[in-house]
Amino acid sequence: MNSFSLVFPVLTTLAVAFVNGMTDAPNAIVSCVSTGCISIKKAVIIASVSDFAGSLTMGIINSAVSETVVNIADFGNNTQSALAGLTTAMIVVIGWAVAAWLFGIPTSESHAMIASLSGASLAVKGGLSQVSVNAWKKVVQGLFISLFAGFAAGYTVSKSASYFFKPFTKEKSDKTFKYSQLFSSALMSFMHGAQDSQKFSGIITMVLSFSGCFIYGKPPLLITILCALFISLGTVFGGERIIKAIGSDMLKMKNNQGFSADIAGSLCLIISTALGMPVSTTHAKTSAIIGVGVAESSKSLNWKVASDMLAAWIITFPFCGALGWVITKLFLCVR
Repeated sequence: MNSFSLVFPVLTTLAVAFVNGMTDAPNAIVSCVSTGCISIKKAVIIASVSDFAGSLTMGIINSAVSETVVNIADFGNNTQSALAGLTTAMIVVIGWAVAAWLFGIPTSESHAMIASLSGASLAVKGGLSQVSVNAWKKVVQGLFISLFAGFAAGYTVSKSASYFFKPFTKEKSDKTFKYSQLFSSALMSFMHGAQDSQKFSGIITMVLSFSGCFIYGKPPLLITILCALFISLGTVFGGERIIKAIGSDMLKMKNNQGFSADIAGSLCLIISTALGMPVSTTHAKTSAIIGVGVAESSKSLNWKVASDMLAAWIITFPFCGALGWVITKLFLCVR
């Protein structure tokens, strides 16, 4: 097969990784920047290094999330049609994520990818038999963990932290939480890399397997590194808009709240990644922030911003799935 036909799906997947860095990776560092713990430039360095570390570590020890994403749908044996479907799915994700970024609304590239992959596969083969029910179960389970468990963890960690530091002076507790945020933000970035790089490296590995060079399996480390690079670049170029939407508009966070949100979000990502559930860092962190806000006072939250985010999340699956189906059909007709 002409190797040129592999270029577009690989490039579009890397573009999704870049956009993920713009819209998703900033959630890992939003707390420490918003509380004034660290400057955004230093936070980006921490996020980039931690993202790499998480990507490499998980790329070596566990590829369960990658397997779930790749097994979402079967694109059949027609290589050209399959590559067209995969390319379309990635284009849909890019368009959806960039539109959300322009409006400053955090959204999930993970769910947009899963929906568009499913829609594209329906266009390629028709019928629902090629969509994996077991893989979709993991997606739903991961959604439950990121939303509900994220909120509960944020609420619980925040209440626990406040109780533990109650005997201390405000100055001492603030200083402790300020430095603790360096660790918690690094942990959140680490888990973002561990979770999200798998999704992109899995798609690229599947695309390259059509060349006949190797049989699809665990993503090679080089591909994982490449995806981590593009995520980091996206964080550098586009992270400030999302940081403002989550860290400033929705909740004016204090040091203890930033720490609690990071720890709660990281716990959700650790559990879901270990179980092979593709989840959104945006969902996990934002739900944790809402839980942290409610733990102190529900009045401290800007519910208008939170409701806008919820609306974007709800329409992601049907909209991206339908768009993946429509555009793939158009590609196949042109071909």
